[in-house]
Amino acid sequence: MVKAVVVLGNSDGVKGTVYFTQEGDGPHFNPHGKEHGAPEDEDRHAGDLGNVTVGDDGTATFTIVDKHIPLTGPHSIIGRAVVVHADPDDLGKGGHELSKSTGNAGGRIACGEFRMIRILRLE
Repeated sequence: MVKAVVVLGNSDGVKGTVYFTQEGDGPHFNPHGKEHGAPEDEDRHAGDLGNVTVGDDGTATFTIVDKHIPLTGPHSIIGRAVVVHADPDDLGKGGHELSKSTGNAGGRIACGEFRMIRILRLE
């Protein structure tokens, strides 16, 4: 199980979705061939992490604990991209032709890479 925390700063007006990708900025991370869904759905892409909304200060903080996104092994998320889309994700339930693949979440507006870091404690 992994806990992912995403903090977006200077992101005025962003209401979108966060997900992990297969490689680079490709499709949602989906090693088990599932349909698109909500983070709480058992049958969903491993990379479907849900929606975020930016606060009045221009920052969004997103925390999720998830058993579908491992840090080790063949389906590890280390080195994969994390992407924020412009629009809210319909979580596969919107009835749009893109609902079952992308959640009809609009264009990509921000991205990064999931990495492990070492934290050194200075005493």
